[in-house]
Amino acid sequence: MANTYTQLYVHVDFAVRGRQNMISPKWKEELYKYITGIVTNKGQKLMIINGMPDHLHMLIGMKPDLALSDLIRDIKANSSKFINEKGLATGKFGWQNGFGAFTVGQSQKENVINYIKHQEEHHSHKTFREEYIGFLKAYEVAYSDEYIFE
Repeated sequence: MANTYTQLYVHVDFAVRGRQNMISPKWKEELYKYITGIVTNKGQKLMIINGMPDHLHMLIGMKPDLALSDLIRDIKANSSKFINEKGLATGKFGWQNGFGAFTVGQSQKENVINYIKHQEEHHSHKTFREEYIGFLKAYEVAYSDEYIFE
């Protein structure tokens, strides 16, 4: 794609299957490094990653040569396999079906980075469910509790 310039930022979030608190502070940095490697090997840029024991957030700088759904599929499949093969989680680890993805303009990039960086502080005031519904309402997305909160 010679002479092509894009500036595509996507805020992605997804949860552990059943909203279980399975991501331990003891190994979350190892998981984040592994996911960073997946994103980098796919030719994309992971700008920040952070989360809570039951979910994670990422801001990804995307190139137009890869579908977001393919990238997230690979992140979830490979990171689940990594966690299970290394025996990091107690019990079988898996991610929920689906994910949230919200485009971010250049003017909002730093706000999103700060939001992701301060997940622990943010979630001392809001649950994941409250947070996610807030995102959907802010972006005027119709949703169903059965779909989102499986």
